[in-house]
Amino acid sequence: MEGERLVSAQGQGDDALYDRSLRPTRLRDYPGQERVKEELTIYIQAALARSEPLDHVLLYGPPGLGKTTLAHIIASELGVNIRTTSGPALTHGGDLAAILTNLEDRDVLFIDEIHRLSRAVEETLYPAMEDFALDLVLGKGPSARTLRLDLPRFTLVGATTRYGALTSPLRDRFGVVAQLQFYEVPELVQILNRSARILGVPLDPGGALEIARRARGTPRVANRLLRRLRDYAEVRADGRITREVAEAGLELMQVDRLGLDHVDRRLLRVIVERYGGGPVGLETLAAATSEEPETIEDVYEPYLMQMGFLQRTPRGRVATRAAYEYLGIPYPEADGPEQQRLF
Repeated sequence: MEGERLVSAQGQGDDALYDRSLRPTRLRDYPGQERVKEELTIYIQAALARSEPLDHVLLYGPPGLGKTTLAHIIASELGVNIRTTSGPALTHGGDLAAILTNLEDRDVLFIDEIHRLSRAVEETLYPAMEDFALDLVLGKGPSARTLRLDLPRFTLVGATTRYGALTSPLRDRFGVVAQLQFYEVPELVQILNRSARILGVPLDPGGALEIARRARGTPRVANRLLRRLRDYAEVRADGRITREVAEAGLELMQVDRLGLDHVDRRLLRVIVERYGGGPVGLETLAAATSEEPETIEDVYEPYLMQMGFLQRTPRGRVATRAAYEYLGIPYPEADGPEQQRLF
């Protein structure tokens, strides 16, 4: 179900191709995330002035906010090459060693989903990050010996949607830690206008505003909606995305004015109608919606919580009064049986 959602912040389909074509290459062209950009600008300029590699950087936040883009921008600003991989792709220490030994001085190594590194790979990474060295074990048994191999001075940029899933030893080895936030509507309008120019899509200010309002604060979602509305405008209109065209197209795609789709509404209805508004445990909610607990926690919940529709409590997930109002369901009175059960 997740792979079919237009408003999913996870990459899907042709997103990778368009993400590359729409990706800015300089911090000055990167909209939003002003605090993160200001910090990175200072650290990059200082590293260049000292002719040193930039400290290792950890980027975390919900998917689709531009962590991969920022990693490429860091390499571009430093004037070095970037090597890209992901946590699940590194299955043992030899995989990491092959990548590290092929880096040049001050290159950037980007590891996406770094929280999914195996324990063996993570332990191999520690001396590489601290001492720019790789410890290899040659042989087995009593005749085994350790060989330390010097590595080029490099910058590791790690990206994760689950900051808390990283082990403390790994987190402590990053000198720069930056959290990416959801984008404001004006920032998304700026992104949409830039993307429309690159894609050659006629986009009116009203159309850009309507898309931005429904993009869940996420550039990847905004660009995906723009591409789908381009198709809609070419078939059902004159090719120009006006506010009216955007409203009609997004209504057809079941993306409402708050950016919620049928999956979000189903999740809220399960909590409200089956479990009296909660609290309901994550595992129970996953079973009731046929979704993985990690998908609910990392993909669905962040935006619902940002909108004030959902709360996480020690006992489970609870739907708020705003969620009841959104669904058009009367909110239970404070002295009702469900509320007594909650407290």
